[in-house]
Amino acid sequence: MIDQRKQLERSTAHTVALDALTAGIAAADPARLTRERASVSGATVSIGESTLSLDDYEELRVLGGGKAADVVAAELESILGDRLDGGVVVTTTPGGTVDTDRIEQLPGDHPVPGDSSLKSSRRLLSAARAAGEETLLLGVITGGGSALMTAPTDGISLADMQSTTQSLLDSGATIDEINAVRKHLSAIKGGQLAAAAAPAHVECLVISDVVGNEFGTIASGPFVGDQSTYGEALAVVDRYDCRVPEAVRQRLQQGAAGEIAETPGLDSPAFDRVSTTLLGDNMVALRAVAESAREADFEPLIISSRVRGESREAAKTQVAIAEEIRSTGKPLDPPAVVVSGGETTVTVRGDGTGGPNQEFVVSAGLELDESGVVVAAVDTDGIDGVADAAGGIVDCETVDDEAATAALADNDAYTFLNDVDALVRTGPTGTNVNDLRVVVVPEASTHSE
Repeated sequence: MIDQRKQLERSTAHTVALDALTAGIAAADPARLTRERASVSGATVSIGESTLSLDDYEELRVLGGGKAADVVAAELESILGDRLDGGVVVTTTPGGTVDTDRIEQLPGDHPVPGDSSLKSSRRLLSAARAAGEETLLLGVITGGGSALMTAPTDGISLADMQSTTQSLLDSGATIDEINAVRKHLSAIKGGQLAAAAAPAHVECLVISDVVGNEFGTIASGPFVGDQSTYGEALAVVDRYDCRVPEAVRQRLQQGAAGEIAETPGLDSPAFDRVSTTLLGDNMVALRAVAESAREADFEPLIISSRVRGESREAAKTQVAIAEEIRSTGKPLDPPAVVVSGGETTVTVRGDGTGGPNQEFVVSAGLELDESGVVVAAVDTDGIDGVADAAGGIVDCETVDDEAATAALADNDAYTFLNDVDALVRTGPTGTNVNDLRVVVVPEASTHSE
C-alpha cells in the first residue's frame, strides 16, 4: 500500500507507525463495510436496521457519490445481482476503480468542482427526479461528495462555485462551516437530492469523513434535512473574510433576508421515506491502528477521533503527550503509540504545496527533542490536500528547524518532506474516513545510524 516503504523504515518505530497506518486504512475498506451492513435473502433486502421486501417496489436503483462511492456501489451490485435495476454514482475516477455492469459510474472533480462534477451531477439529479413512489433507492454517500456532486442553483455559475470553494478551503474554516455555504448555493446538497427523488423510498448508506459523523455535513447531506441557514452561511463568509463572487454574496444576502426559500429542513416531507445507515467512520480505522500497535507490543492510546483545528497546533499537543509518556510514564508506560483521528485544517497564507497531515508532521518534527519518537499522519483517501501524497513521517533527525519553519510559513510542507524523503504515498486507497495520526514512543532510542 505504501510506496517506497523500505526507504521510510528508518527504525523499528518507523515500521510500527507504517504498519499501524496501513492497518487503519485497510479496516476502512468500503467493500467490507458494505458487506457487514447490507444483505439480501430471497425478496428481502436488509440495510442496517431496515428490512424491506423487494416485492413492495417496482424498481431498485442506486444513487449517490463520493470518493468511495464506486466501491460501495460495486459491492451493492454484487450483493443484489439481477434484483438491481440500475443506478448512477459520481466518483473521482472515470469509470470508477471497480467495474459495475448495472450502475453507471460518472467522473467528478475534487477538491474544487469542475466541468465533470457539473455534468455528472446533472445526470444524477435527472435520475433522482425519474424515481417514483414505487422506487426503492439505495443512496450511497461518502466523503468528497461535496465537490463531486455539484449542481449550482439558479443564478450561480460553476465558476462562482469554484471560486467560493477555493476561498473557503484556504480560509481555515471547518468542514461544517464550508458545507453550510455550499448547501445554499446548490440544487443537490442540503437534502435537495432527497427532495428531487421524493416520494421514492430511500435507504441511504453513509461512510463518514467528518468529525462527529454529522450526516448533514458528510458530502453536504444530499439526503439529509439541513439545519443550517442562509444567515449562517453568510456569517461564515464574513467571519473568514472570504472573497466570493458578487452573485454568491447576493444570493446569501437574499436568503438571509427571507427572499429565497431555505433548503429543506428536518421536518420537510421530503424525508418522510428516507432512512440513513452509517457503514463506517474514523473510529473503525483508529481501532485497527491501535490493534496493530498492540500486536507490535506497543501499548496504544486512542486520544480522540475528533481532533480538529489548525494542524500545526494539534501536532504540538500530541507531541506533548508523547513527552509525558517518555518522561513520567503517564498516562501509560512506553513503549506506546498515541493514536488520533479527525480532520484538522490549514489556513493558507503562503504559496507552497501540502496538506493538513503534512503540516502536522512537520510541525510535530519541530517539537521533537528525543531520538526514537516517530510521528506519522495520513489522509485515509491517499490524497492530503492537493498533493500526490497521503501524508508524511518524521523523527527529530528528519527535521531541520530552519528549513521546516520556512516551509510552514509558506505552507510548503510537501516540498520539505519530499526533499528529506519523508512523504508517505499510497495512491488512491478507495476509502475516505478522515485522517489517521500516530506518535510512536519507544522505551529507548531505536533510531538507526
